Amino acid sequence: MWKHPGIALLATAAAALTIGLGASRALAATTWTVTPGGNVTATSAGQMILVDTTANQFLPECKPTSLKATFKNGGGQSGAGIGSITSATFSNCVWVLSYTFTLTSSGLPWQLNVRQYDPSTGVTTGTITGIHITIAGSDCGAVVDGTGANADNGQVDVTYTNSTHKLKMLTTGGNLHYYDVIGCLSLVNSGDAAEIAAISKGTGKLSALTYTVSPAQTITKP
Repeated sequence: MWKHPGIALLATAAAALTIGLGASRALAATTWTVTPGGNVTATSAGQMILVDTTANQFLPECKPTSLKATFKNGGGQSGAGIGSITSATFSNCVWVLSYTFTLTSSGLPWQLNVRQYDPSTGVTTGTITGIHITIAGSDCGAVVDGTGANADNGQVDVTYTNSTHKLKMLTTGGNLHYYDVIGCLSLVNSGDAAEIAAISKGTGKLSALTYTVSPAQTITKP
């Protein structure tokens, strides 16, 4: 059936406007707000442990651990790279038979990425990506990374709570593995899955490794 060309043009314009509005809404929905932003220090309260979840072993324990990071400031922020971790330090790292270790972070800066916000709880969920940790000790060495020994793409899932300014590294959802394992009493092997956790010295129970962020940040999604 023949249609007046003006009607066709109006229909096309309306469709384009609808698509444009939809794209604008989608873009707006992905923006985040951070206050006050800037440089922060995050310190863990408990004992950090690197766990070999394949072999049901650990390598090693450290206390304390700390992060230095920079947060973007203000509204209109992308969730990807909303924070940049410029330093990760690990102290007093030990293993079985009183082995001592030095842990070194590389692949820096690691990126803090956010993807979901719950306004009822003030909790943001996201990831830290780019993780690479070198473990060095007498008769034992390894690296912890994501998909390969030099991939620099290790990842852990995290949450951040505005009211407590606590950043938690979760024990699920990551992709960490041990690589380039040398020695270590053959208790840990290259390719074994790994996770970062906190351990209770009283019960041996594992939980999310929790950092207190200072100065406190508020992350929201309008």
